[in-house]
Amino acid sequence: MRFQRVALPIITLAGTLVSGGAQAQGIALEAARLIADPDWSFYRVAYTQRLIGPLGGTLYGTFLSPRSTADLALYGVGASLTLFQGGEPGLYFMGGIEGGTATGASQSTWSGWWAGAGFEVVPFNFLSLGVEGRWHSLAPIDVEGLELGARVQVFWSTGGPPPQPSYTEARPAAPVPGQPKVRADLIEAGASADVADRLSGVVAAATAAMGTPYVWGGTGGTDGGFDCSGLIQYAYGTQGISIPRVSRDQAEIGRKISKKIGDLRPGDILTFSTRGGPVTHVGLYVGEGQFIHSASRGVQLSRLSSDDPYGRWWWKRWVGVRRVLD
Repeated sequence: MRFQRVALPIITLAGTLVSGGAQAQGIALEAARLIADPDWSFYRVAYTQRLIGPLGGTLYGTFLSPRSTADLALYGVGASLTLFQGGEPGLYFMGGIEGGTATGASQSTWSGWWAGAGFEVVPFNFLSLGVEGRWHSLAPIDVEGLELGARVQVFWSTGGPPPQPSYTEARPAAPVPGQPKVRADLIEAGASADVADRLSGVVAAATAAMGTPYVWGGTGGTDGGFDCSGLIQYAYGTQGISIPRVSRDQAEIGRKISKKIGDLRPGDILTFSTRGGPVTHVGLYVGEGQFIHSASRGVQLSRLSSDDPYGRWWWKRWVGVRRVLD
């Protein structure tokens, strides 16, 4: 009966994860020790996915055994919810339930619950490392105590363009300013003639790609399309400027610029977070409050405005600006 009480929430969360759409996913390996009498060792293999904003879900298989009793072992599955965990450095929180079968015990089933916090670092854009502390309780063996552990996780995007709304009454964006005007605006803003030439070329290259379809991982080569960061890398590459491939890394290059329309220059990289966490989308500012980006409708021009019905969606998810050339 104890296991039946935890089975339904686990099955419900499993359905949510499977139908979760384009979100950050990962596979994690965990090892931990429950400081109780006797000490218990835990090993878990987990599948994780960001659900809504900073909220994530996890399904895992687990093996538990007391260090001093070789014939006692617990096998099971569990589900948990996390807050602020999943590819972003810093503190996160978690809680979960689990259950399964037992060998060498007086009863054949077991269940448990736990809650705690962890700290995550992200040395690479596909790998995270974490240390965790949880309060863990197991029944019917009546074991509970502080669990200390470590985890390593590989994560990735499920692919597909970032989600965006469809407004039938959205005001269309104005045409992209021509290359001579972009160059003149850059010089007026203080850019040198060489920088103005190169950045106006970057904007022109992105403009020429308007209408190209969205292709996950696309860089404009044989795949015939672009994803968001592939478009930015391509546009800068036409001017001999090498920048990183993925949006997370593009959000760290160059110099940080304030999030004020008046401070932006054509060629600036705009960064967005569509999930409330790390940067997940980038666009190229072209002037007059507009930017070019590759999203679900392909390479397109959008307004960056809190007043525009369509641009408002991007405005709310706008998190930063990077300037590659000064």
